[in-house]
Amino acid sequence: MEGTDATSAPPSPVRYALTGARGGFARTLLAQTTRIDRLRPSALCDLDTAGTIALCVELGYDQADLRVCSTPEEVAALPSGGIAVVADVALLAGADHDVLVEATGNPRVGTEAARTAIETGRHVVMVSKEVDSVSGIALADLAREHGVVYTPGIGDQPANLIEWYERAVRLGLDVVAIGKSGEYDLVFDPSTGRVRQLDEEIDAPELGDLLSLGEDVTATLAARALAVTGLKRSAAADHCEMAVVANHTGMVPDVESLHYPVTRVAELADVYALAEDGGILTRSGVVDVFSVLRLPEEASFAGGVFAVVRTGDPVTWELLAQKGHVVSRSGAYACLYLPYHFMGVETPLSLLDAVDHHRAAGTRHPAPHAILAGRTRGPLSAGTRLDMGGHHHEVEGVAAVLLDTDQAPDDVAPLYLAAHATLARDVPADTLIRIDDLADPSSALLDVWRHARTRVNDRNR
Repeated sequence: MEGTDATSAPPSPVRYALTGARGGFARTLLAQTTRIDRLRPSALCDLDTAGTIALCVELGYDQADLRVCSTPEEVAALPSGGIAVVADVALLAGADHDVLVEATGNPRVGTEAARTAIETGRHVVMVSKEVDSVSGIALADLAREHGVVYTPGIGDQPANLIEWYERAVRLGLDVVAIGKSGEYDLVFDPSTGRVRQLDEEIDAPELGDLLSLGEDVTATLAARALAVTGLKRSAAADHCEMAVVANHTGMVPDVESLHYPVTRVAELADVYALAEDGGILTRSGVVDVFSVLRLPEEASFAGGVFAVVRTGDPVTWELLAQKGHVVSRSGAYACLYLPYHFMGVETPLSLLDAVDHHRAAGTRHPAPHAILAGRTRGPLSAGTRLDMGGHHHEVEGVAAVLLDTDQAPDDVAPLYLAAHATLARDVPADTLIRIDDLADPSSALLDVWRHARTRVNDRNR
């Protein structure tokens, strides 16, 4: 229009497609979207289309805008402002969107959806860490070829930790370890001698005498771990998230099972010190997960993220310690942390950054630094199907382990490539699952995994 200043025109809306649209993460994103004028869902994919519509209506979306579509023609015929609700990810290609948010948690389906989005010129915000652990490197390479963004989503720990790590590096800090807390705190009540983890409680009166680290850090941590052996603290999801972080940062696991120290937040700088300095680490530059130990009245770490650094100038860090920052008793290490992750409440930042600034979480292109693999808990016989399920997507009969790529067998199978496959032969207890152990792995996942393996010797490109 004549006389209109083009610079004053409002920015274009950002339209997104969302898979796994009936899930918990999806709810948090859809709810937050209603508060952001520029952000609009244009296609929602979930096997439960009726449930997806009910969720959206509950969140305040107009039911008249929500249309169940079962053919490409129906998707194409949607009026402006309409939201396609589909059960088949293949239908997303015809939907009007700028960004795909992948949240199925299904490695094969999520890889298909992300690949299609990238090849049709859409950015991808990857929330499914299960997909990323197998396909992330290949998808990131494909996105670079097509000039679009592939990124983990802000609001989940991988993106938050990648950005926190890069902030520390930009500040010139010497990063020793990075990681996150486990999903559920260990809440100890000294008045009862019981410890609670989510909705489970056990007697652990020994913790009353273990609330301080004492002089021998490793001995205290061992005693704490023994006191809470009745609670499951390790999860495949934690290992999976650290695999994503490793491939974006170059940090690697110190031990394949991760340390999972039972630790109070104020102790993190002492715990994540090198062994020669009284800590638990055998080397610097690692990723790990810890179990929060706290009292009922103390704030949670809330699944947040941390970086432990060497301090440098002692006067600077003595001053910071006086201000309440976490500095080790020796003064040699400090812990910088963010005690939160807000899931889809924060993910709009990734969507807007991808479209407006062509920006991903972190500045490093992912490369194969760690492998999320599986080690058999007991002997498994040929013909066993490796079923995956539950809230944390555990694989039945298999423990998640995180391997440094440089130390991993060439033919090791990533955990979520093995998931839902059938064993071709007997596999003994305590054995890494190999590609050749699988009778029927997904050919699509094999392709992207083999691509990642070709990058092992080309990690600096």
